Amino acid sequence: MRYIKYAMLAAIAVVLIAVALANRGIVTLKLLPVDLANLVGLNQSIDLPLFVVIFGGVAAGLLIGFLWEWIREYKQRAEAAAQKREMDRMRRELKRLKAEKHEGKDDVLALLDEAS
Repeated sequence: MRYIKYAMLAAIAVVLIAVALANRGIVTLKLLPVDLANLVGLNQSIDLPLFVVIFGGVAAGLLIGFLWEWIREYKQRAEAAAQKREMDRMRRELKRLKAEKHEGKDDVLALLDEAS
């Protein structure tokens, strides 16, 4: 299984390198459309290779997707934490009740009583 994983990673790396080599041309990214930029006075632009723009878009999409899912799953994480706290409370109470039940008894007899 480890070799399959390494083979997949190598194949993905080869594809990404091929995309980067095929898209080395410089493109200009602008913050706003030309007419709106002139109106507002923000003529921000940057020249980058196209593959940087492509990989940056993919990375930004992944980041937004992970953040969206993390926010969406908040309710499930909160419920799981509440259930864990309740389970811990129940375990402590069970331990306390068993200790009260076997108080004053011989330890070996208490263990045998618990097993049955």
